[in-house]
Amino acid sequence: MTLLEGILWLTLNIYHEARSEPQIGQVAIAHVTLNRAKQKNISIKDVLEQPKQFHWIEKKSYIPHNIPVFFQCMQSALIAVSTRDFTAGATHFHLVTKKPKWSTNLTFIDQYGSHKFYR
Repeated sequence: MTLLEGILWLTLNIYHEARSEPQIGQVAIAHVTLNRAKQKNISIKDVLEQPKQFHWIEKKSYIPHNIPVFFQCMQSALIAVSTRDFTAGATHFHLVTKKPKWSTNLTFIDQYGSHKFYR
């Protein structure tokens, strides 16, 4: 996978998971994706295609409908790949309004925007 393909997949994930978030929340989502790729030594696309991880990819709803927002998400992706991970290695996140069972087995890191982050 080329760097450009990786940025595209990372941008799509930010767009579908956090397009309404402030930039810090978008970059945090990107770091989770990057951390998973690094931890498992797989591509960003492979991270996203793992079963039951990202709802949007299971629905095959890849095409962004708001192009200006898509480009804002791309900016967040570029920031994430060019800056230090401030999530302390987070590999999971969920909306603050949810309480998934898996979250009790992980270490809470912080909240960025409307998502809580764990490793």
